[in-house]
Amino acid sequence: MTMQAAVLEKAAEPLRIQSLARPSAGAGQVLVQVHAAGLNPLDTKIRAGQAAHARHPLPAVLGIDMAGVVAAVGAGVTEFQPGDAVFGMTGGVGGVQGALAEYAAVDAALLAKKPEAFSMREAAATPLVFITAWEGLVDRARISSGKTVLIHGGAGGIGHVAIQIARSFGARVHATGDGSQQAFIESLGAVFINYREQSVEQYVAAHTGGAGFDIVFDTVGGAVLDQSFLALRPYHGHVVSALGWGTHALAPLSFRSGTYSGIFTLMPLQTGQHRAHHGAILREAARLADAGQLHLRLDATRFALDAAEDAYRHLEQGRTGGKVVVDVKIGDRPGFPGN
Repeated sequence: MTMQAAVLEKAAEPLRIQSLARPSAGAGQVLVQVHAAGLNPLDTKIRAGQAAHARHPLPAVLGIDMAGVVAAVGAGVTEFQPGDAVFGMTGGVGGVQGALAEYAAVDAALLAKKPEAFSMREAAATPLVFITAWEGLVDRARISSGKTVLIHGGAGGIGHVAIQIARSFGARVHATGDGSQQAFIESLGAVFINYREQSVEQYVAAHTGGAGFDIVFDTVGGAVLDQSFLALRPYHGHVVSALGWGTHALAPLSFRSGTYSGIFTLMPLQTGQHRAHHGAILREAARLADAGQLHLRLDATRFALDAAEDAYRHLEQGRTGGKVVVDVKIGDRPGFPGN
């Protein structure tokens, strides 16, 4: 049997729809009929051949995040059965087939059952951003009730999810953005900080009385990570970055007796280690979604699988209104009844 897939043959070239052999579920795997594939900025870098930390041998099927329905289970899989709706961050790097195909055989440990409150599109938009935000706030920074949290890039994919996770723990959340993002950030329950109009010193004084924040989560990288060190509460503060790739002076952090953690969300996919933790984190995502404490902001533009190239270009333009999702299953594509 065959399936349709969007294949990248050479870096930076357009994706092409091809007919490939349909995979089967091996031991410990689940065969998923993919309904939707969520795209992230990282996906565009992989396509362009600009992500040295996320190499994917070509030709390859791209797409890190997915949601779909279990079609078959392999030997040893007991937690899923055919017909289950699932979601996960399951491929698209390290030679593992991605989500831009009608079927994918994936490691069952990477999956969780889809939240009942989420559509397939919302579920497909969730994994990478939620796992990154959870690892930063919960696994690294040990967030708890009453902590003061600053999230840089609060309107972004990771940022808007991090706000919601932090609030679910009872933290007092502040988030940076520009003026056009104020209403959205405030709708999530965070105190808005306009980074274009206030210096670090000014907003630390205004919102913490000069004491600094207990947790600073950098989702932007570059100079913003350096600013994160300056916003930290002395002795007890912790900075987390999802983009700590550059060269940074640690003196401001050291002078505050602060601590720092980096996040590399792709590691379980690339190494095969600690994959079950990703599945566990996604079960937390499902719990929060079904409790009404997690919502994903989706871009309104719809793309079918055969328009995956257009979806990448749309994301690269940087003017999206939320997470970009590709409708993979025919019945879930734009223009079909019920959609």
